Amino acid sequence: MAVGDNIRIPRCHLLQGKAHRGKRVSKRRYFYGFRVQVITTSDGVPVQFYIHAGSFADLTALKAMDVELPEGSCLYADAAYTCYEVEDLLEECERIEFRCCRKSNSRRKDEPHVAFLKDYYRKRIETTFSGITGFFPKKIHAVTAEGFILKLILFIFAYTLTQVID
Repeated sequence: MAVGDNIRIPRCHLLQGKAHRGKRVSKRRYFYGFRVQVITTSDGVPVQFYIHAGSFADLTALKAMDVELPEGSCLYADAAYTCYEVEDLLEECERIEFRCCRKSNSRRKDEPHVAFLKDYYRKRIETTFSGITGFFPKKIHAVTAEGFILKLILFIFAYTLTQVID
């Protein structure tokens, strides 16, 4: 979630430092703000989230996140989360099956039917992200960084309530 555009970083009073400057690779653009990692159910209901500075990579945030899932769960992720060590540790210690989409040059190639399933479930997660960001207004007014994060959390909870009620 961007607090401000890249060009307005020197005028930003809400956040200070390079830790909050991140890059959205899919949009080919830099932003200044926070990233939100979300774990959802297969129905798209968010059950866990983690907010961190924008400069940290997705995989770094996953390592810092306390994943609380029941044994035998499957955790789907996109190709940005490719780390064989994390995959093996989650399987061995937590008994959680970590299924990330593989890049074309991956050392652990997927069978075609497994790749199809990963893509299928990733689409559900992307739909959830679209639903959450649909609850956000165009501009979130906040005086402090803590206030901004609090409003982010409220929007995530509002989306979760609508999904649970439906």
